[in-house]
Amino acid sequence: MAKDMAQPISIFKRRESEARSYCRGFSKLFTEARGSEMFDVDGNRYIDFLAGCSSLNYGHNDPDMKAALIEHIAGDGIAHGLDLHTDAKGGFLRAFEDHILGPRGMDHKVMFTGPTGANAVEAAMKLARKVTGRTNIVAFTNGFHGVTMGALAATGNGYHRGGAGIDKHGVTRMPYDSYAEGVDSAALLEQMLADPSGGIDAPAAIMMETVQGEGGLNAASREFVERVAKIAHDNGALFIVDDIQAGCGRTGTFFSFEEMDVQPDIVTMAKSASGFGLPFAMVLIRPEHDVFGPAEHNGTFRGNTHAFVTARVAIEKFWSDGSFQRELAGKAVMMTTALSEIAEMIPGAYLKGRGLMQGIDVGSGELASEICARAFELGLVIETSGPNDEVVKVLAPLTTPNETFREGYAILAQAVRDIVKPATIAAQ
Repeated sequence: MAKDMAQPISIFKRRESEARSYCRGFSKLFTEARGSEMFDVDGNRYIDFLAGCSSLNYGHNDPDMKAALIEHIAGDGIAHGLDLHTDAKGGFLRAFEDHILGPRGMDHKVMFTGPTGANAVEAAMKLARKVTGRTNIVAFTNGFHGVTMGALAATGNGYHRGGAGIDKHGVTRMPYDSYAEGVDSAALLEQMLADPSGGIDAPAAIMMETVQGEGGLNAASREFVERVAKIAHDNGALFIVDDIQAGCGRTGTFFSFEEMDVQPDIVTMAKSASGFGLPFAMVLIRPEHDVFGPAEHNGTFRGNTHAFVTARVAIEKFWSDGSFQRELAGKAVMMTTALSEIAEMIPGAYLKGRGLMQGIDVGSGELASEICARAFELGLVIETSGPNDEVVKVLAPLTTPNETFREGYAILAQAVRDIVKPATIAAQ
């Protein structure tokens, strides 16, 4: 073990595929993590403002989830059960019904898919096509829904689309809210669907993120989301909300659409659905649309039993009453204030996002990358997003203590000073 630690990075460069990505910017050997902190092999501490790309909304190694999982494993609980009835699955479904669906007036059925968000999106698109008998899906500019073939067709990012190697089809791309200056995107969509010569085939579904995570933290207005949902239903299409990154409290409520007058036909979820960073994805479906036959969409790992254990604890711990949501509201205000002050240090920069899914558009991918790299040198793990990676994006665990948040913001501010001031002086 000691010999391996002497050259900890060499094995990854020698054997791991060139497809690796995050590790290129954070080239350390991480060995421990607790709450909002990560530690490398040398004992260096890092504040985590990435949180597994919003897969760790409740932090690293939550003690209650960990204890429940250890107890389950130590007691020879079911480790893999296909889609058999298990006590772990039943416990999760009851908690999800009692604390999430029921209080929000949602009658959705829960479909467990393969353990990735992309698989949930694939299932949602397939289901909409089966329900309606149509093939076309309307998706939006800068949307990111995954990189498997069906989901990739709905994803806007050209770099990821280029990796497919074949044509992507079955999706019509429309402008997202405020995508084009002076253009009412919802009105344009409505007009084109109503026009027999508008060129859009009757859609099976209209699919959107209410806040586009990888697309650059573009936050749709309540009016836009409500209008798109109505347009979908007026045109006989299903309304799908991809809540894979924006869900599980990231925008301040469990679902990102809760403060809007919409009831999606389908909701896709993954990332923090397990609560513990375990692979877990699901599709929420209005009962009248639950038309797949047995195993028509399946997967050997549909329903991660260990994730059921931790997800139940996460729901019972954080969502059994309104205290956690109220706490998030205060943290969102703190984030807005801190990031606004940092944005003022960068010429032309501005805030984007909503809730605890916010960031700063600094105008260039090169500058954003330099800021994030300097922040990492100072002990902060933070990443970029957007079509040109121009947004410095904060996805800290929602459970991050206020003092740790303040420390992280201070590091980010110092990184900006270190990078922006020399560049400004050079330009003068």
